[in-house]
Amino acid sequence: MRKTPYIAASLALAASVAGCGKAEDKAIPANKAEAAPIAGMAAAEVKHGKGTGTVTAIDVSKGEVTLDHGKIAELQWPPMEMGFAADPALLAGIKAGDRVAFEIDWNGRTGTITKIARTP
Repeated sequence: MRKTPYIAASLALAASVAGCGKAEDKAIPANKAEAAPIAGMAAAEVKHGKGTGTVTAIDVSKGEVTLDHGKIAELQWPPMEMGFAADPALLAGIKAGDRVAFEIDWNGRTGTITKIARTP
């Protein structure tokens, strides 16, 4: 029985497997900042919008405010009532029932009030 073909085939297989591992290492980014989004999944894009509405609930200690707001064109939102996060310092002097003008950053899942002021 000749062992040469089996030895040669084993060495060729080992070399090809070793080469594949090196190619895969090069395909993996060294850090997460270099990683591309997974196919079909876009990175979260923060959108900015402006609106007016009425404060229906507020918790300054938690940095939360609920607004019954009108249409927000930049976000393509119809009028609705929803809650947002806000820096407690922005909410100073605001209370339930106040009419407000506000600006918001929306990441596709949550909104953060970036400016808010009472209006007449």
